[in-house]
Amino acid sequence: MPPRETLDPAEHWFVAHGLPYFVDSYRATVAAGLRRSRVAAVVLIAAVVGVVVGVVVAVPLSAAAGVGAALSAAGVVLAAYAVATLRAWLIVGWAVRRTFRSLGLLVPLVTRALPLLLLFITFLFINAEVWQVSAALDGGVLWVTVLLFAAVAVGFLLTRLPEELDTVDEEVECQQLLDACRGTPLEAAAESIAARVERVGAVDAEVTGLQKANLVLVLLVTQTVQVLLLAIAVFAFFIVFGVVAMDPEVVGSWTTDGVVHPLTGPAGDWIGLRLSQELVRVSVFLAAFSGLYFTVYAVTDDVYRKQFFSTVTRELERAVSARVAYRFLKDGDVTRP
Repeated sequence: MPPRETLDPAEHWFVAHGLPYFVDSYRATVAAGLRRSRVAAVVLIAAVVGVVVGVVVAVPLSAAAGVGAALSAAGVVLAAYAVATLRAWLIVGWAVRRTFRSLGLLVPLVTRALPLLLLFITFLFINAEVWQVSAALDGGVLWVTVLLFAAVAVGFLLTRLPEELDTVDEEVECQQLLDACRGTPLEAAAESIAARVERVGAVDAEVTGLQKANLVLVLLVTQTVQVLLLAIAVFAFFIVFGVVAMDPEVVGSWTTDGVVHPLTGPAGDWIGLRLSQELVRVSVFLAAFSGLYFTVYAVTDDVYRKQFFSTVTRELERAVSARVAYRFLKDGDVTRP
């Protein structure tokens, strides 16, 4: 077993790149946290908490509000377990940083997708039927609708993102190994085993199970952050557009009860009157729908896939190659002739 001062920088490099499951100690902890008995207990606790919260909320409000609160509470319990035990915050943290570093790649996609999206969504925004449906949704039903859109988007990503990993070669050749480890704490280890790798032609990176899941999660979280940013941008656009262009009398004629419920605030009477509950609900509904549309567009658009996924998969391919050097280093094989 090599000394910790040799292993620690290499393992920190994987963690800093959103791949904690590539580190044996992290992976062992996560595997223990995913034991069937423990997962079943967490799911049971989440269900109980969800039911209790749902009942407490539904009694004074409505059944729809109770359902939304129950789903949210159960989701918070599962998310807390994922953060505490499954080290999800390491993956999410890297994905957020990676997204903001690659905003230059996001802008071309937004300029391609957003104009057509806004053109289509704006016609829905000024459509009386959309206002009647959206404005009639109370908070619980609207939140459940947003969760439904989010679930469909995540399900779609989980079926399509593994295809992006087809280009990640798990058979690592000598030069590929050296290039991947250059400038990393594993560079010395890669140079030590390069001759052996060259003799056999290529070695298997042995990226399976949780390590493969880690690669998918990196893509999933990165794409989710981008979709969230675009949905927030669409929401802000319609709030501003609605305050400027939508007259309260027109909005009132489009709602079921003919009444507009303004939001009071320090912005003044004019904005307070136009910034209504109905406008917020319609904007949230259309932003959630836009997020689903953007999810499908981003994964199916060839230009975006080449611009964004190629850069991310190159980083993942580098990590897969570096995993070979880490495995040899961890097993103490770097000094073996």
